[in-house]
Amino acid sequence: MPIHPTALVDRAAEIDPSAEIGPYVVIDGPVQIGPRTRVMAGAYLTGRTRLGADNVVHPGSVLGHEPQDVGYAGAPTGLRIGDRNVFREHTEVHRGTQPDTWTEIGDDNYLMSQSHVAHNCRLGRQVIVATGALLGGHVVVEDQAFIAGNCVVHQHCRVGRLAIMRGLSRASRDVPPFAITDWTHTVRGLNRVGLRRAGFDAARIQALATAFRLLFRVRTNLRTAIAQVEAEVRSPDVDYLLAFIRTSARGVASGPRSGAERSEDEA
Repeated sequence: MPIHPTALVDRAAEIDPSAEIGPYVVIDGPVQIGPRTRVMAGAYLTGRTRLGADNVVHPGSVLGHEPQDVGYAGAPTGLRIGDRNVFREHTEVHRGTQPDTWTEIGDDNYLMSQSHVAHNCRLGRQVIVATGALLGGHVVVEDQAFIAGNCVVHQHCRVGRLAIMRGLSRASRDVPPFAITDWTHTVRGLNRVGLRRAGFDAARIQALATAFRLLFRVRTNLRTAIAQVEAEVRSPDVDYLLAFIRTSARGVASGPRSGAERSEDEA
């Protein structure tokens, strides 16, 4: 049965006939649920929440509820979710806070149990947010990033493509693309394993490794380091990394105070 008889479904909701709504689910308001999406027992979906195809919402998840923002005054906002995302047990994703704004989740993301995505966040594709990780409002997470268990990301920060935040770490600055970070936004090295898995060849990885050594091996004057990178190594990936750094509004995670870059095996 696509909609379990114990589920409470608002008349304003739009549910594709191929979607499955489990027992004791509550769908409150003009929620839209796309083809083959499964909403499992006890989940709560509300507001202007739109889910695409083939998503899986596990028990106890809350999608599209009011933002945890003391300034929120009931403005019409929403949550957009793409295709093939997984929301594990008790995940929370809140809708936007300013009028006519949205929280946005792309495609093929995996949000583990008790993870929290606050208002107006934007997640790209193939992002993993592990158990207990917390994203503040307006956080941007680029494609293929990995935010490990119990990490905390301050509002308005960015986490770059293919970056890894190691467990229990925190960031109140932007996390550069391709980086491994821990503690308080400290860059420990290049995510070589992730790059290889993403199809980067040896030449692309070597160019990034050279740039990372100059930028993040130890704490240094970032402007001077950028100039040195531009003089010594250029590639599309390095250009992307430098553009990310230059457009940072909150500042970028830095290297350790002393010591060398760790390999991916040590990290």
